[in-house]
Amino acid sequence: MSFDELLFRAKAGDMEAKTEIFAMYRPLLIKNALVNGRFDEDLYQELAVELMKCIRYFRDVE
Repeated sequence: MSFDELLFRAKAGDMEAKTEIFAMYRPLLIKNALVNGRFDEDLYQELAVELMKCIRYFRDVE
């Protein structure tokens, strides 16, 4: 399945698609949640929430 299709399914509420996108971006979220070499759980959660918001508010621009 293409990323576009996965994204549209996630936007429509498909939990499996959301989980797959989250798994794809998890390493990036972890990387960005490191502060001074230490993992910041609160920051990680905030980043995860922002990722889910991005999925929800995604608009196809054509």
